[in-house]
Amino acid sequence: MKVAILGAAHQHVDYALAEVEHREELELVAVAEADETLRRRFLPGIEVPSYRSAQELLAEHDVDVALVAGIYSQRGSATVAALRAGAHVLADKPLCTSLEQLAQVSAAAEEAQRHVSIVFEKRFYPATLALRQLLAEGVLGTIAMIASTGPHKLLQENRPAWFLDPASYGGIAADLPIHDIDLVLELVAEQYGASAPLQGTVSAFTGNARASDHPGFDDHVSLLLHAGGVPATIEANWLGPEAADVHGHYRMRVTGSKGTAEVDWAYHRLTVTTHDRPRWEEPLGPAQRPAQYFFDALLAGEEPEVSTAASLQATEIALKAQASALHAGVPQAF
Repeated sequence: MKVAILGAAHQHVDYALAEVEHREELELVAVAEADETLRRRFLPGIEVPSYRSAQELLAEHDVDVALVAGIYSQRGSATVAALRAGAHVLADKPLCTSLEQLAQVSAAAEEAQRHVSIVFEKRFYPATLALRQLLAEGVLGTIAMIASTGPHKLLQENRPAWFLDPASYGGIAADLPIHDIDLVLELVAEQYGASAPLQGTVSAFTGNARASDHPGFDDHVSLLLHAGGVPATIEANWLGPEAADVHGHYRMRVTGSKGTAEVDWAYHRLTVTTHDRPRWEEPLGPAQRPAQYFFDALLAGEEPEVSTAASLQATEIALKAQASALHAGVPQAF
């Protein structure tokens, strides 16, 4: 199975590189990244042909899987090009930066009959898997509400100019909350056995608390998601304390009719309390590689757990959250 990297603007290119390293069935055949600085930073020592654009690479190589991880505003076009060339797409988030781009991706995926999967690695963290098991066993009862928080360190001195430019970055509401949007949809769908995409509304507010440092770049967002009858609040920011010992203290609290569980991804914990049992810490299983699920599925001829439909819906909701923030928090239906 031939793998190519289309864009390397984030360390998450390692998702694909790790799978190539671990699997004899995979071969990295080429990379595409126009920015020499990005190539040196994220693709050091890669000895395969290198191209300036996805289109150039795809014209020269047959590719089975394309990892899309370039500058955010360029990911949509790279994904469409890969699909039209007959490749499955494994994407870093965000998949794209506008609803127009998303519509093009959706149409290309349907026409090509290829998978598009965003690496929503939070689904597969040991604490998340343990939470899903508790919910499946009915320990928490019926989900009533969900709340998550996602602070991130900006580390501005390490950020390129494109990252702080809304035209190329896209917006914080369309970026940081998407992992938790996906997870809320997954947990609620599992709870109710939903086979069709959930319906609901999303609204969001964004702001810039450090405007003197980065004018025009929103550094925090609060989002209200109502999916399948369950309300979820999601807040995320680029204001994570830079002296903290973790990049972000990511957490999620799930409140059910029989109890409450809190996932602490930063410190690898799942704490639970129910009406008939005091607080305990749930044991966790081993970790998985972030993109392991995708290649396990492809090599078995199956659909990846993070499916095209799930990837497109989470992206749609994140982009509509950004649209809501641009219109004073007006709710957007999905």
